[in-house]
Amino acid sequence: MTQTPLLNLITDFVDDFRQPAILWQALAIVACLALSWIFVRQLRAMLAKRADAAMPPASAEVRTRTESFIRILTPVLTALLLGISQHFLARFQSVNLLSIAVPLCTSMALVRFGFYVLRRIFARHGEISPTMLLLEKVFTIVVWLGMALYITGLWPELHEFLESIVVPLGRNKVSVAAILQAAISVAVLMVLAMWAGTALDDRLMKMQGLHSSLRVVMSRMGRAVLILVSVLVSLSLVGIDLTVLSVFGGAFGVALGFGLQKIAANFVSGFIILLDRSLTIGDMITVGQFSGKVTQINTRYTVLLGGDGVESIVPNEMLISGGVQNMSLSNRMVWLSATVSVGYETDIDVIFPLLEAATASVPRVSKSKPPSATLVRFGADGLDLQIGFWISDPENGTGGVKSNVNRAIWRTLQEHKVSVPFPQRELRIIGAPPTALTGVAEAESTSPGMQP
Repeated sequence: MTQTPLLNLITDFVDDFRQPAILWQALAIVACLALSWIFVRQLRAMLAKRADAAMPPASAEVRTRTESFIRILTPVLTALLLGISQHFLARFQSVNLLSIAVPLCTSMALVRFGFYVLRRIFARHGEISPTMLLLEKVFTIVVWLGMALYITGLWPELHEFLESIVVPLGRNKVSVAAILQAAISVAVLMVLAMWAGTALDDRLMKMQGLHSSLRVVMSRMGRAVLILVSVLVSLSLVGIDLTVLSVFGGAFGVALGFGLQKIAANFVSGFIILLDRSLTIGDMITVGQFSGKVTQINTRYTVLLGGDGVESIVPNEMLISGGVQNMSLSNRMVWLSATVSVGYETDIDVIFPLLEAATASVPRVSKSKPPSATLVRFGADGLDLQIGFWISDPENGTGGVKSNVNRAIWRTLQEHKVSVPFPQRELRIIGAPPTALTGVAEAESTSPGMQP
């Protein structure tokens, strides 16, 4: 009677327990676990010292990456040591216990590496969504199910069964096994390409020697190239002829001509903005009704963060075809002003230095370009003065610094008893109103001294 692979596994495992060979395998497993634990502990201590020596922001990032690396390294190192032990012990005895321990550790390493890659791609800012957790659970189930099929020896039978199921696709017939293999290869290569693109993006953004726009361009192009190469390689591995892409390219061109002009225009405009450096991340710009700080320049849109905390998503085509007011293109200095009226009796030669000194006392006002006061006009109620000043941080907003300057000016005027006129109007009535004249006439007609 032919035994199943699962029954053979159980039989071999029970036979090992009846022999002294099981002790050597158990001793090898304990030794491998101990060696990996000691090595990982020493490595964690060394990396912790490196994190403590770094600056606070970099220290937190180093600690996070260290923990992620340690979580992956522990099962990988254990599986490697168990594999070496299995190789040497197999020359002298059976190693059925090690044959189970090695796939278990390898599966654990694969699961942790998959979690690390998925979170690096889809949860870069530490926010793990429920969809992300569901994806991780599905990935874990698939890995452990594959490991169980491999250990029990049912994998070849499952593969033969899937090969026997044929699905007609047009004139060709494709097995379910080939379809699953194609889907898995495409998914794995796409995820690896996106992970490599994320790592490239992080590395480029830390290169301070390059212009920010050039870093973004290199990051976007590098990610696009990696994804394109991964798709082409995955299709080649599956056995799909790449010449069929010419048909897809023609269909895509027709779709682009009919309905995707805006998307293509925004995509090209994004690269133009990054290449000509008309806008960079951190600039304060105004385009149409939108105004704020540039926080992201993506391939399709640009994100502006307003002073009120509201983020505006502006299509890149709008930044190319329309006028854009950039407060920090070549010079981050921005001129602002405050106005005040003083009485005509005020000596402006005395008040000008006082107002300039009061404005210069505000922390955000530039000291390299000192404030200046000017007489704007002779107003109806007093002398209209303007105090102009410069700031070098427009990204922090202008409302706060204007308020501080006005408060400093008001304190100075109060301290030196300078009057600030306000409109006063006198109402004069020329000629008596009609009702008053009627009352006077009636009084005169009823007076005793007035006879007709």
